[in-house]
Amino acid sequence: MKQSKQQLIRILREIDNKSYPAYKQLKGSYDMTDFTLIIEKVQGDPFASPSMIRVEVSSKKADFPKDLYNAEEKKMALEDQLLRLFAGEIRKYSFQAKGSGKSGFMGAVMPGPEILKRTGCEISEEGAVCVRFEAGFPANGRRINSRELEKMLVQFLPKVVLHTLYYDRAKERQFKQVAELAEDQKYIREQLKAEELVAFVANGAIFPRESGVSNRPMKQAVAFQSPKSLEVTLHLPNKGEMKGMGIPQGITMIVGGGFHGKSTLLKALEAGVYNHIAGDGREYVITDDTAVKLRAEDGRSIQKVDISMFINNLPNGKDTSRFSTEDASGSTSQAANVVEAMEAGSRLFLVDEDTSATNFMIRDELMQKVVHRDMEPITPFSLRVRQLYEAADISTILVAGSSGSYFYQADYIIQMKEYQPEDITKGAKSVAKEFATTDEQVPEILLPDFSRVRTWFRKSDASDRVKMKVMGKDSISINKEIIDLRYVEQLVDTGQLAGLADIVWYIRTHCLSKNMSMTEAVNQVEALLKTSGFERICGGRVPGNLTIPRRQEIFACLNRWR
Repeated sequence: MKQSKQQLIRILREIDNKSYPAYKQLKGSYDMTDFTLIIEKVQGDPFASPSMIRVEVSSKKADFPKDLYNAEEKKMALEDQLLRLFAGEIRKYSFQAKGSGKSGFMGAVMPGPEILKRTGCEISEEGAVCVRFEAGFPANGRRINSRELEKMLVQFLPKVVLHTLYYDRAKERQFKQVAELAEDQKYIREQLKAEELVAFVANGAIFPRESGVSNRPMKQAVAFQSPKSLEVTLHLPNKGEMKGMGIPQGITMIVGGGFHGKSTLLKALEAGVYNHIAGDGREYVITDDTAVKLRAEDGRSIQKVDISMFINNLPNGKDTSRFSTEDASGSTSQAANVVEAMEAGSRLFLVDEDTSATNFMIRDELMQKVVHRDMEPITPFSLRVRQLYEAADISTILVAGSSGSYFYQADYIIQMKEYQPEDITKGAKSVAKEFATTDEQVPEILLPDFSRVRTWFRKSDASDRVKMKVMGKDSISINKEIIDLRYVEQLVDTGQLAGLADIVWYIRTHCLSKNMSMTEAVNQVEALLKTSGFERICGGRVPGNLTIPRRQEIFACLNRWR
């Protein structure tokens, strides 16, 4: 039952100077006149993780026009913007209340440049706004200092809410711009399919970041300019005419000398699976949202993956149609990464020669002559890349700096020269004809079987307890078992890893049938996330630090759980 603000103040004053556990009495819902305050979880002591709180503003009071959130992409962009505003504003009041340990802390998740679906802020279909944040309830030692908490909840918090979650109090124009950018980004994504493109890079885009620890665009960086042969013109609903490079479906090579921007372009394309905020420099770099960055990953575990189209006839007779290992080599790990990306529904592979296994990528002419095909169990990616496009409709964008093997397979060849792209397809193809190649016979491609089942799927046990920990963007720990995600390079937000921890545990405990395939399990989770967010996944109380990951990263996390 909802209590009044006066009742909250009365309870606070009654428990002042009592032992810290008395704060538990505050758990509940309070009508603060302008919003509802819900104290969901109270920390055990002032040195523990801060308390979990959410605020709810009714649609009537928030009063955001319907056209700012009447489509999914606009709703997600508005939620993102409101969370940025709230997190920035509440940070100003953090630790203004004093005490021991985390006393006085006030904080919400501050998003990076990517616009992602986060639990930190959610808008209902009717327009009500919910924001989740954390607060350190003040204490002197381990005695309650509720006068300081009263300042936090009754003085500071209302100022933050009124200034950021009310349409008529905030800068209205910024919300219109957010909605228009979201509409334009959606339009470009739709045009990729209509124009048979896998990516669009707008003229004027800025790729380099300020530093290795900053997501801000580099000042005075060279702005992107499309080669005329690949330039396309789009007519966006709000921005109007926009020109940029359209990368067609098929096989595209990016070549050039060292330090000329090849990998920087690929990094921008990797990030293009997500929409970016205005001013990021990459807000109009849009990539097929199923794209996966592939690389070698020595030492990872592989469970029952059909890598036979790349690796077969091993000398030990091991079956590669259901290949498993706890310590994969560079070639087997990259082969598994390709097949797992196919299983996750990727329509575009992004590959950098620098992070790939050489023997997986190519077999040069001399090696073909010295080591007969019958003695080589690896069919390199160079011989499969064309077949993957023709048989499975999967395109590839490949960065190459030292090997010319892919010139023969590529449909388009882009040379980066002083950070600018040049279309050298015609010239490169002409030169390639002058180099005779050994016509190595390409084995017929048999697409993998995606019906595999992970053996740890089992019925939920009521006695199960789980302890989860997120270690930056590198890994997650579930009951002290580490899932190493360092090389899943399109994870950009720690909230994605926090979300993945809850998701894979849900699959572990709720995919009831041992006959349920990986694909069926992920489909079930995606359906739940779409209808009820993380509420069903988390089993009730939802923390404010979760981000819904892509389907591709859910598969990647499951595949790396030993």
